[in-house]
Amino acid sequence: MPGDTLVGSAAGGWPFGGRGAGGVAGASVLLYWGGMALNDYADREVDAVERPGRPIPSGRVSPAVALGTATALTAAALGVAAVSGGRRALVTAVPLAALVWAYDLGLKDTPLGGPAMAAARGLDVLLAAGPDGARAAAPAAAVVAGHTGIVMALSRSEVTGSSATLPEATLAATTALAAGVAALPGASGRQRATAAAVLAVYLRTFGGAQFDAIRKPDPRRLQRAVGSGILGLIPLQAALAVRRGAAGTALPLLAALPLARRLSRKVSPT
Repeated sequence: MPGDTLVGSAAGGWPFGGRGAGGVAGASVLLYWGGMALNDYADREVDAVERPGRPIPSGRVSPAVALGTATALTAAALGVAAVSGGRRALVTAVPLAALVWAYDLGLKDTPLGGPAMAAARGLDVLLAAGPDGARAAAPAAAVVAGHTGIVMALSRSEVTGSSATLPEATLAATTALAAGVAALPGASGRQRATAAAVLAVYLRTFGGAQFDAIRKPDPRRLQRAVGSGILGLIPLQAALAVRRGAAGTALPLLAALPLARRLSRKVSPT
């Protein structure tokens, strides 16, 4: 997604330049859209029981169209990555695309599902950093992957509900993750203060929903926590950008949060 690639580009020193970074961000978006279409295809039988209003069970989209769309979007993503960053971009784009397909078609409902999705988001950050910037971008990639793992842990129980132990554990992990970002080295006092303020938005967005789920961990509240986790990635990415001295990158990310919230009321982010 664009936030991942903006953070990766900033951390890696903008290895593909401004225009190339935009192209890599476009490739990331295409991969994400392809993954969504593939997810609908892979989940069509489960959705027919649990979510009959989804595109395939409702009859609005056929399985063949969903699979074809996923294939076309993935191919387009790799093509855009190749044009934007050449072999340096494909070094990460190809395994990222393979991981997206492996997750949707085989790993999702196994113990490897959560780690696979987390790894995919980490690779999305590294995609924009390029091979030479991978080491510098590794902390940001680890943070994004860690956040994704937390969201995935919550999502496992969003249909059935859980005990309060689950949101208690994920809230503790979320707090520790925010503390880790605040403690990253290499920032000025002003950057640390700005990042702390942005991290407060992250904790309010994601942590608040988890706290609500602790009080009553039913499916509705857990689904809300998962959705808040998806939205919470935006201020988390912004905080990472600030810590890398890229406040100009953080501002557009933060500006997107209110719009994302409004859209999430009309279309579920999950």
